[in-house]
Amino acid sequence: MDVFETIKSLADQLDSLSTVPPEQAVTLQALKVSEEAGELAEAVIGVLAANPRKGASHTWEDVYGEACDIAVTALILLARRSEDPRRRLEAHLQHLVQRSLTPEPTA
Repeated sequence: MDVFETIKSLADQLDSLSTVPPEQAVTLQALKVSEEAGELAEAVIGVLAANPRKGASHTWEDVYGEACDIAVTALILLARRSEDPRRRLEAHLQHLVQRSLTPEPTA
């Protein structure tokens, strides 16, 4: 399975079902990334039993699933607005690698 073909298929399906203009759909997709991040936070809180009212309500598998949901949702956003989401992601990864290898200038 090619990840980007699957992402493109999901993005196309969402676009075909959307009832809002494309610009608004992308805004809503960005908000969906934030919603998924909130679900990840909730899962981590649940793993750590940090909410005394709920206790240990999640597992690490739940956390990993939510992290995947964030990644997929963000990639769908890219696929809905980018001509070539694979190239864009690869270029951004290369930028991050270069930045991590370049020492910060000292003041």
